[in-house]
Amino acid sequence: MPSDGTKIYDLNEARAKIRAFCLYRERSHSETAQKLKSYGLIPEVIDTLLSELIQERYVDEERFARAYVRGKFKIKKWGRQKIKQGLYQHDLSDYILKKAFSEIDPDAYYNQVLRLCEKRWPLLKGKDDYQRKQKLRAYLYRQGYESDLINEAFKDFDFTNN
Repeated sequence: MPSDGTKIYDLNEARAKIRAFCLYRERSHSETAQKLKSYGLIPEVIDTLLSELIQERYVDEERFARAYVRGKFKIKKWGRQKIKQGLYQHDLSDYILKKAFSEIDPDAYYNQVLRLCEKRWPLLKGKDDYQRKQKLRAYLYRQGYESDLINEAFKDFDFTNN
């Protein structure tokens, strides 16, 4: 028994708990493996349970990546760079990343940058418009939007009427 207070589950108990864990929301392979390790299971049992979960489609990396991209883009208003940074923590292949980013419509992506400009511009304080634009640019960059796209949006955005 580990001395750090983790409980060792038997196989059926671990199977039930990890299925409930996967049903709550989409999970990546690495996230699920980490949770199984926290149960105090031996590596052979972890591999067996992971293969079961993949076969029974409780864990699907492509489905996870697509849901992650959709959620971060639509709800959190993140750009591609910030989403990609978050996905790297899950050890996904480039193929899966490419398929996941197909969830973002290029027109909707650009329109979201413009909407963020409209929403954020009136809230920014600065001694002049140049300083406010720099603050807006920094905000969009922190949100994960590409510099080229920000520059293009600044050309189309009407700073005088907002």
